[in-house]
Amino acid sequence: MTLVLEPWHWFVAGIALMLCELILPAFAALWFGIAAVMVSILLWLLPWMSLSVQLITWIILSILCTILWFKFIRPLSTDKTKAGLPREATIGQIGMVIQIGLNHEQVKVRFPVPVLGADEWLCRAIVPVAVGDRVSVIDILGNDLVIQPYQSIQTQ
Repeated sequence: MTLVLEPWHWFVAGIALMLCELILPAFAALWFGIAAVMVSILLWLLPWMSLSVQLITWIILSILCTILWFKFIRPLSTDKTKAGLPREATIGQIGMVIQIGLNHEQVKVRFPVPVLGADEWLCRAIVPVAVGDRVSVIDILGNDLVIQPYQSIQTQ
């Protein structure tokens, strides 16, 4: 008895492996599934492929997909926010005042890179500021960031 794999076998196996990724948190089965789907396409185009050639092709494509993920795709998905970073990483961040005259003498500041998960914050200014001023975070007080004009920090 010889085992004969048809293109649809590889396709179903590939889809099953990709669906396993919903259960497994390792993010590895996806690449094996993509490789299996690629083998199904190759086997459909080249029906003469033997079982050993199919398995070797699947192994090589799995390794290639995994390497490509770690080398090129994963670095693009790094989190550029400052969420979860300690207080010291937040202090010194520079933003721009976009709204003044809010409740409790607060101002709204927009940061170019999200600070603690948000790019806009209600802040308390230690000196009066105007819309368009560049400010720097000097402290965290409860849920508010304490800011002061950026120029005054440079002269210290």
